[in-house]
Amino acid sequence: MTPTPALDRHAEQHLLEALEDSPVVLIHGPRQCGKTTLALSIGVEKGYDYISFDDEEAFLAATQDPTAFINSLPPKVILDEIQRVPSLFRAIKRSVDRNRVSGRFLLTGSSNILLLPQLADSLAGRMEIFPLYPFSQSELMERRSGFLRHLFAADFPTRSLPTAQEDLLQRVLAGGYPALITRPTARRRSNWFSSYIDTLIMRDLKDMSGVQSLREMPRLLQALSEQTAQLFNVSNLASPFKLSRTTIRDYISLLERIFLVEILPPWHSNKLNRLTKTPKVHVCDTGLACFVQGASMDTLANDRQAFGHILETFIYQELRRMASWQETPTRFFHFHTKDGVEVDIVLDRGAQGVAGIEVKAGSSVHNSDFKGLRQLRMAAGKRFKAGVVLYDGEMCASFGEGMFAIPIRMLWEL
Repeated sequence: MTPTPALDRHAEQHLLEALEDSPVVLIHGPRQCGKTTLALSIGVEKGYDYISFDDEEAFLAATQDPTAFINSLPPKVILDEIQRVPSLFRAIKRSVDRNRVSGRFLLTGSSNILLLPQLADSLAGRMEIFPLYPFSQSELMERRSGFLRHLFAADFPTRSLPTAQEDLLQRVLAGGYPALITRPTARRRSNWFSSYIDTLIMRDLKDMSGVQSLREMPRLLQALSEQTAQLFNVSNLASPFKLSRTTIRDYISLLERIFLVEILPPWHSNKLNRLTKTPKVHVCDTGLACFVQGASMDTLANDRQAFGHILETFIYQELRRMASWQETPTRFFHFHTKDGVEVDIVLDRGAQGVAGIEVKAGSSVHNSDFKGLRQLRMAAGKRFKAGVVLYDGEMCASFGEGMFAIPIRMLWEL
């Protein structure tokens, strides 16, 4: 296992709090995002034993007799890569019901069990689930961003920041996987991504699906990365492949389960009935998306349309990572009318309001850039808090009525 650089994870305090009152805590997220490192950093101090199901002996023992395996465990234990032995969830449930002790099981998983209701429901009321993503930019900068607080307060300071276009390109290309922070060259990062994808497809997806031939999966991942931040159309995706739409959907569901892609649903309102029901697709990390596409500094700089899509995914993922350690739950959507008016990212906090983010790769902002955000404000009514155009420029300024133009770098520098 490649060691994760010793940077603080902003989710740690919430995890510590959960272990004080939840019998089971699950950290789930993509492989190599730092789950094991975080679990061990907490567990060593608190006296947890550690078992990984990547170890063949532990895997076989747990698979052959899940109940006996769980009953033989020490009082506090980390079970790493729990998705490899899904039969353990029911055994853990029975054990917790017999002896409900807070913080007894700290689990990590590289498969999204929320997409498998039978597993998630088996520990309902007993397990707290925490998503962990590759590093956010604010974690890499070793600071806590106040962007979401300012967004929902509709309170951004007027200020000017020096532009840093090359720095932004480098951040988008690098992504946030911990192992890549110590790899200084594009060649070394490419080698890591190549091995990473091979491992996920050749082992994890085969274990999970039982499908022996997944030869189309790398090409499908490439096709999805080229459509990142765009409306999701299964028919368009299926046409280059000699596979049915149903098979393509099944394959995409597998990629969702291992956190390589996300499907972003549309936001709806009864006040505006001309809204599309089509979701968007986002790749989980722009470093991985750039590798799969073969993108470089030069290609991104010279193809502004492609850069605009990958930049939208970069900002979406940054906001997702920020939201994961906030006190207030945030749900994410996109907004798109049948007339083509859109808002790239909608953040919905229920009774606490709705905010919209429009992403622009250019260095200037015009009044017309707020068209979609104004439509969203009309649809959300009193729930609307703020609309922001994030752009690659210098000035943070108000455009009136809760609308702001904000330099992208303020996402992690505010």
